[in-house]
Amino acid sequence: MRRARVLRLATASPQDTAPLAAAIKAGEVDPATIVAIVGKTEGNGCVNDFTRGYATLALKLLLAESLKCALQEIDRRVAIVMSGGTEGGLSPHLLVFCREAAATAAADKRLAIGIGLTRAFAPEEIGRTAQIDATAEGVAAAMADAGITSPSDVHFVQIKCPLLTKERIEEAARRGAAVMTDDTYHSMALSRGASALGVAVALGEVPAAPEAAICRDWSLYSNVASTSAGVELLRNEIVVLGNASGWAGDLMIDHDVMKDAIDADAARRVLSRLGGEIVAVLAKAEASPSGEIRGRRHTMLDDSDIHSTRHARALVGGVLAGVIGDTMLYVSGGAEHQGPPGGGPLAIIGKAP
Repeated sequence: MRRARVLRLATASPQDTAPLAAAIKAGEVDPATIVAIVGKTEGNGCVNDFTRGYATLALKLLLAESLKCALQEIDRRVAIVMSGGTEGGLSPHLLVFCREAAATAAADKRLAIGIGLTRAFAPEEIGRTAQIDATAEGVAAAMADAGITSPSDVHFVQIKCPLLTKERIEEAARRGAAVMTDDTYHSMALSRGASALGVAVALGEVPAAPEAAICRDWSLYSNVASTSAGVELLRNEIVVLGNASGWAGDLMIDHDVMKDAIDADAARRVLSRLGGEIVAVLAKAEASPSGEIRGRRHTMLDDSDIHSTRHARALVGGVLAGVIGDTMLYVSGGAEHQGPPGGGPLAIIGKAP
């Protein structure tokens, strides 16, 4: 039997691992039980946001030291997803997901955590069918790892995916391979979109996801996918969160879908169903591609100074903070194929009442 635990730890900077180190030293958490870390850093969330890699390396070094193992071992056993951008009032923090041994299972389904790791992608595979297919396989593996048998029991799938840099584009060109785009920033959207469609395929939310649909056919999307692109990796790291039998503890997860950036009722619906103490909030955000929110014009897509993903994180973060009463929220920008256009999935982990 297993029990899921989630620690929410505030951080003072991208490299700040002191709160987790203190929890380990105090015996509050056994580092051997950590299977995933999801966090927000105060970088810009763009191609050149190196706070994500900085934070990831700092966490790997801490875990390797704590477990007396090589960094490569951490790569094999822990999925680390760092999302850049804490615009507005969003507060930088870490969500540490643990799987502990338990003597008996709860009577009802409880929070289940599974991880999946794809192979490294060649630059020309990013934003293409290869990434969709590998992600779908990784999600299926993560569900099996969590002991989740039904797609309906999956409430959030968090993925960290790669992007294209000029160096990676040139490397592909030297081999005679053509990448999906020469625009490094757009490659983030393509990678997020392909990964999200991989989730949708794995869970049966869409019957198929052709390559031509990536970042074009917005009618295809997942209600539970959350994907974040970064320069610090070449594979997809997948964390599946759901409820399953055979797990102990008092944690549960539920989700809803924000129809637009100001859909606070989605959060209220989840809270009413959970009914217990909030442990973590995870959400996606994007500027509505129509240029409007409920008939009112927005200018997020026309701002040449600040990218729309940064505006969207601040907007959705503020809306959710007003409902939750806390700014320590995981809000990730760029919701291509993650919920309906302009909206996005929202999940809350809480304690059973």
